[in-house]
Amino acid sequence: MSENIIQTANLWKTYKDRAAVRELDLHIKKGDIYGFLGPNGAGKTTTIRMLLGLIKPTKGVIRVFDKDIRKERMDILRRVGSLVEYPSYYGHLNAVENLEVLRRIINVPKSRIDEVLSIVDLTKDAKRAVKGYSLGMKQRLGIASALLGDPELLILDEPTNGLDPAGIQEIRELIKRMPLEHGITVLVSSHLLSEVEQMASRVGIIREGKMVLQDTIASLQSQTGSTIRLMVSAPEQAIKLAREQGQFGQQQGAVLTFPYMDNTAVALLIRRLIEQEHDVYRVEEQRQSLEDLFLRVIGEGASV
Repeated sequence: MSENIIQTANLWKTYKDRAAVRELDLHIKKGDIYGFLGPNGAGKTTTIRMLLGLIKPTKGVIRVFDKDIRKERMDILRRVGSLVEYPSYYGHLNAVENLEVLRRIINVPKSRIDEVLSIVDLTKDAKRAVKGYSLGMKQRLGIASALLGDPELLILDEPTNGLDPAGIQEIRELIKRMPLEHGITVLVSSHLLSEVEQMASRVGIIREGKMVLQDTIASLQSQTGSTIRLMVSAPEQAIKLAREQGQFGQQQGAVLTFPYMDNTAVALLIRRLIEQEHDVYRVEEQRQSLEDLFLRVIGEGASV
């Protein structure tokens, strides 16, 4: 599982005097669901187009399946499925007919159509004209098209963009199944941090064309801190008692706020407060979200 499926080194794409992507080192391992995050205009789609060989980098190296995209593009693309921006389809045709058009081009077995429709849960709607599909169903059909060639790598550019909450959940659950059920590595770009947090195993955050953070979700979650808040009957005496225990917090009215305390320290403080006949009205943990961490990394001025 340590094999790099995608690796870039010092990747640049410049247009006249503007760098859309700069110094980008991207590492995506086999079996990852890799969340590629950044504000709109950060360079996500430009990077994806370079990974697919649709545009040439100004400089730098792109290796996919340990092959140079400049030298072995067609060999690479046979193993890649992609959905960049919005899916294309013939609205008057049904799902099977749309996939049949693509199947003839890429020359895969006809049985593959039923397989991919099952993967994206469109079997029961396979004979309906696509123009009557919801936006979420059209996105799923786009993913089915990307899966038709039985790829090892799936690249999805903003697949939940414009979807309602139900559609977002459908796409999210579909993506989460890819590595587990089909052995497919997934690169999914998004500006929706909450969505990526729920499905990705690793993330990279890009800002103004440059990677500012790349790590596993588990590692990032371990970096998020939390605050313990207590509402008590006698806050002045309670804060002194906490200091005697080695816990230094702040008091605002009846509320005491402490930087992270482990469960043992929280239990000890509450027990001592009760033993000294303090009323403890409320105990809350406020955990810093990944979004807070991301905003701190990329800077408060950016909107992700």
